This record gives sequence, structure tokens and C-alpha cells, in this order.
Amino acid sequence: MAVFFYDSYAVLAYIDDRLGYLAYFEQNDGCLTKLNLMEIYYRMFEVHGPQTASEAINAFSRYERDFGTEEIKRAMRLRLRLKRRGLNISNADALGYHVALQSKI
Repeated sequence: MAVFFYDSYAVLAYIDDRLGYLAYFEQNDGCLTKLNLMEIYYRMFEVHGPQTASEAINAFSRYERDFGTEEIKRAMRLRLRLKRRGLNISNADALGYHVALQSKI
């Protein structure tokens, strides 16, 4: 079984039954951060309302990986390095990328 970092887009695509994402969640394992849970909740709340948003965040919170101040610092340094190379990613994505790199996933 492989382990993946579940960014918000991937989770939302899986919830939306996009076939290309099914195996990542149903045949593998992964992790995400509270920031991803925030993005997922917001989008589900915006589109489907509070009940569905709560169900989604409850279902995916089991994948949550916590992070501390040092990880935030390293993630923001990573974000700046990537931005200087022309890759402008969000804070949540930078933290997720950092977590994935540190977890070797």
C-alpha cells in the first residue's frame, strides 16, 4: 500500500467521484493538514451547505497530520524558493508539500 499526501484538490475530486482519484483513497493511505481540512470544509460548505461540509471534514479528519512552528517556517522557506523559480503556490500547498517531503511520501 502506498502513502500519499492528500491535498485539498485531490480530496474534492475524490468526493466528486472523479475516477482518476478513487485508487488513491480506496487502495492506498495518506495524510493531510488542518489547512487542507479548512479548504475542504469551505468548498463543501459553499457548494453543498453545512451538513455535507461537516460530514466531509469528519470523514477526512482521520488523515490529519499535525504540524508545528518549525514546519511552518520550513514550509514558507520552501514556498519562497519555489516562487523564485516561477512556481507560486499557496501557503496550504507549501505546508502540504513540506509535510510530504518530510514524511517521504
